[in-house]
Amino acid sequence: MLNVFLNKNEEKEKLEGFPWVFSNEVNHFEGEIKSGSVCKVLTSTNQFVGYGFFNSNSKIMVRFLSLNEDDVIDINFFEAKIKYALDHRKNLGFSATRIIFSEADGLPGLIVDKYGDYLSVQFLSLGMDLIKKDIVNILVKLINPKGIFERSDMPVRLKEGLEETKGFLYNEFDTNVIIEEDGIKLKVDLKDGQKTGYFLDQKLNRDILRFYSKDKYVLDAFSNVGGFALHASKYGASKIDACDISKKACEDILFNANLNNYSNITPICVDVFDYLRDEKNKGKYDVIILDPPAFSKDKDSLKNAYKGYKEINLQALKIIKSGGYLLTFSCSQHMTVDLFFQMLKEAVKDSKRSVQLIDFRIQAPDHPSLLESVEQLYLKCIILRVK
Repeated sequence: MLNVFLNKNEEKEKLEGFPWVFSNEVNHFEGEIKSGSVCKVLTSTNQFVGYGFFNSNSKIMVRFLSLNEDDVIDINFFEAKIKYALDHRKNLGFSATRIIFSEADGLPGLIVDKYGDYLSVQFLSLGMDLIKKDIVNILVKLINPKGIFERSDMPVRLKEGLEETKGFLYNEFDTNVIIEEDGIKLKVDLKDGQKTGYFLDQKLNRDILRFYSKDKYVLDAFSNVGGFALHASKYGASKIDACDISKKACEDILFNANLNNYSNITPICVDVFDYLRDEKNKGKYDVIILDPPAFSKDKDSLKNAYKGYKEINLQALKIIKSGGYLLTFSCSQHMTVDLFFQMLKEAVKDSKRSVQLIDFRIQAPDHPSLLESVEQLYLKCIILRVK
């Protein structure tokens, strides 16, 4: 096994649970250098730190699997890790749920989402990709799905020296799957839908509309396939406008509304920025939901992302009715909690409105994060009441 020696005093955060070793933190190696293999990480004084997947082609040179020196990293190790992750999700009882969330479940580079009887999976690290067949076999053994589809069509694979790919891994099936969330039916496209098919991390945030929708006129901005709009309808909204720039998304919103016999949802195919700026919408909505895509996917784009978040929140604050509720989200990990609050304070000041902070929420509990890796606390939700 390759031994990876850290620079002096680089081990502290690793021993506390930080899941990565960056290439500039490594001093030297002993043994055969083979990317994708399991390595042993040691301090500069030869003390054990942990085992992890090694990749000399990535800035993240080691992704930790275990900090226990007695562990044997074999097929039984991975099966035990997956079973442990499954036990938590079984406690939650969601029919559509994230089963494995990469580093947060001690399985770096592996994401598994369950949509009813089917699994959608991503292999995003070289080490995990090399044991793909073993992982699929474990999933079949422990879950017995009707089919497994791979959605490893993510640019992050390029940084690992891998090509983007997608396709069937276990049985072939119709990848348009009907799932149920909070008693609401909706179609999920495992082949071409967002992420692995749907935004499962928002499930509890969608359900929070039970407190804010009754008899209200709701705007679901950046609606995607209508998840928030469908929940608003279920919980008694008088009318819902679901806006998205994608024609396909608007077609899906209408399909899902009809699937549930909801007649009060109107899809609007429009640039949401333009729609929020339209003076005709001033004073129209009792509830506005802003769930945009990630405006920032790296630190270099954060400045422009900040402006984008501020703009949509400013315009929403200008048009919402007095006493209305603004549910605003960011799924950009680089838009930290502090930055998100700072942006909102600026938007509120510029809008000349006053607000109450009603709630602060994060991703659903099937999307855990590590205390030692705040990057995984990526989804933020703030609910404001606007005077």
